[in-house]
Amino acid sequence: MSQDSLHTTARLYLCTDARRDRGDFEDFVDAAFAGGVDIIQLRDKSLEAAEELELLAVVHAAAQRHGRLWAVNDRADIASLSGAPVFHIGQKDIPLDAARGFLGKDTVIGLSTHNAEQVDAAIASSPGRKGLDYFCVGPVWATPTKPGRAAVGIDLVRYAAQAAGPADADGTGQVDGQAGSLLPWFAIGGIDLGNVEEVVDAGARRIVVVRAITDADDPAHAAGALLAALDAADS
Repeated sequence: MSQDSLHTTARLYLCTDARRDRGDFEDFVDAAFAGGVDIIQLRDKSLEAAEELELLAVVHAAAQRHGRLWAVNDRADIASLSGAPVFHIGQKDIPLDAARGFLGKDTVIGLSTHNAEQVDAAIASSPGRKGLDYFCVGPVWATPTKPGRAAVGIDLVRYAAQAAGPADADGTGQVDGQAGSLLPWFAIGGIDLGNVEEVVDAGARRIVVVRAITDADDPAHAAGALLAALDAADS
């Protein structure tokens, strides 16, 4: 999967820590990609730079084997050194203009949004290769992976769907005959098999998950089940 194909095909985005408690990072990443995850982001604030680069090399190798994408969170220097195709920032991280200037036009850059104003700003910053490539909306439900972050609820997912337009299966951005912004967006935060239908009903066609796969006994099966649920909910 190339960076540009993110705009048309990526639906399942996984964030994971280094899995130090299990010691199975390489096997886990490979299984998640094999199950159908499109993008894996290593997000672990406890890592030193050298260790993070070593683990990103593992993700990179697995992504190449499976033809998928991988992402770095927050640190543009790590993204540059590792050659990450995708870089993700939060509202209080490095500004988009600075990230784009540092990483160049070919890196896919995404942004977290937590309210309607931030969604609007993300959409407004998308035109051209200097702009934003995707954004995330959430956390839809409270999650321990974002302690202290209040849930935004399903209404913000509906707002994003109306503002950006969920791209259809072939990526044309057409929604009920209307052209969307063509800016991909993902719902994130507490999403699992039990509630994925609700976010799809609200207009999401792409999701970011953590525990739905990281806590699974069989990550490949969990990823496949989520994709099947997305398909079923959207049919």
